[in-house]
Amino acid sequence: MNHKVMKLAFSLFAAFILPVVAAAQQEGIDERIDKAFKPVADWWEWLVFFPMPLPAPFNLPIVLYLLIGGAVFFTLAFGFVNIRRFPLALNVVRGKYDDIEMADDPTHEEPHSMKAEVEMTDEGDIVQTIKDESHHGEVNHFQALATAVSGTVGLGNIAGVAIAVGIGGPGATFWMIVAGLLGMSSKFVECTLGVKYRDIDKDGTVHGGPMYYLSRGLSEKGLGGLGKVLAVVFALFCIGGSFGGGNAFQANQATTQLLNTFNLGSGGATRTVVGIIMAILVAVVIIGGIKRIAKVTDKLVPLMAIIYILASLVIILAHFSEIPAAIGVIISGAFTPEAGVGGVAGVIIQGFRRAAFSNEAGAGSAAIAHSAVRTKYPASEGLVALLEPFIDTVVICTMTAIVIVLYNMDGYFVYGQVADTSTSAGVALTAAAYNDILPHFDYVLTIAVVLFAFSTMISWSYYGLQSWKYLFGRSAAADLSFKLLFCIFVVIGAAASLGSVLAFSDAMILAMVFPNMIGLLLLFPRVREELSRYLKAIGKS
Repeated sequence: MNHKVMKLAFSLFAAFILPVVAAAQQEGIDERIDKAFKPVADWWEWLVFFPMPLPAPFNLPIVLYLLIGGAVFFTLAFGFVNIRRFPLALNVVRGKYDDIEMADDPTHEEPHSMKAEVEMTDEGDIVQTIKDESHHGEVNHFQALATAVSGTVGLGNIAGVAIAVGIGGPGATFWMIVAGLLGMSSKFVECTLGVKYRDIDKDGTVHGGPMYYLSRGLSEKGLGGLGKVLAVVFALFCIGGSFGGGNAFQANQATTQLLNTFNLGSGGATRTVVGIIMAILVAVVIIGGIKRIAKVTDKLVPLMAIIYILASLVIILAHFSEIPAAIGVIISGAFTPEAGVGGVAGVIIQGFRRAAFSNEAGAGSAAIAHSAVRTKYPASEGLVALLEPFIDTVVICTMTAIVIVLYNMDGYFVYGQVADTSTSAGVALTAAAYNDILPHFDYVLTIAVVLFAFSTMISWSYYGLQSWKYLFGRSAAADLSFKLLFCIFVVIGAAASLGSVLAFSDAMILAMVFPNMIGLLLLFPRVREELSRYLKAIGKS
């Protein structure tokens, strides 16, 4: 982005920020923002989570039937690819088949644009790319997985799990694990298609994701009209998801943790000012193009994830004698939940809802990032991608849930009666559980939360921008307008209540499942072809 455009961007951003700063001096700004935001969030949540007209406990939201049904179908159709191909996925990640993948394949013609010259900046970045920066196909499988996991592992694992357990009871943990295992198959299918149908500009910039495999893939099957409609619908929902779960929720929980840890109060003025500061930092990276900050977080986020996992293990081992009882509570709560959690249906909803929010399997967003990998075999990246839900949900989310269940063995709170507010749910509950064994761990957790939030916002700004450009063209004006709106939602998310932010975030991300899963179910034979081609190339059956 040239300097004139950059100055214009910051001038427009300041024109929005200054009035908000003035308004933030008045108490109640958060209530006013939330009052305006809540009706929209509530209506959209009602629409997306409209239940199937069946007797309890089968009256689950239609979107969950689509998400679960699709995941089960792919698991069966590909012969339990999530389990049988797990060792192969590990071998692909560690580079065992890199030489084969990079060799010329006479049966597969790569787009001519793959051979295009790539325009580089002084910092070594490919022009017009964000976060992954590999979009000429210049990263290996391990780098692609590390990037995707760093964007996935975040507040969904920390705050989202606490919300699921607090509202849905310990049984929600069981259904989160089930969702994670089934989601591995969905992730395999969507990321294989993401690489197969990606679009690569002459300058090496990759544009990929459901928008492209829906429009191009369905066009190949003579369903071009349907494909275009689904692609547009997905792009709209993805933009909403980037504003909600990828932005507002992150800003909300990072702000809450900062204020709670450092006793800065919880007034609207304070929350809004924190949101403005975060928005400026995000703007510096995604509008100003100063990517060194993002590079620093890319190095720190994996480190914080490791620290978080180690802390979880320490707490679990400290409660070693209580682990069998905790596991028993989780399993029994999945089928015979306690009063107040909404019955079995309520527990399943919370488990799958939080898992989908955390690992995004079935939503299609991961396919946007994975499209950048360097390979001639799309199925190889699909195999790598199936590791994400396992790492994110089956391992890390489960650890967080077990820590909270162990913490509550003494009855610190009542399952089903934890309101979805910023003071009793989400990251605040997780911090209390970790502080119980590791005093003052909330300071470390605060650093992790802020870094996770920042990293996730940068990642989702890329996802949303790709969808925005698909709808409005790949122009500088389209680029700038999206980034300004994205920064505005940082402030809105920080100031609004968790209930409104969570409702909007969940609904937008899960709405992406509708167009994406329809496309996956129609295009899965292409994935079967790509998997067979790859297995033949590496000598596997």
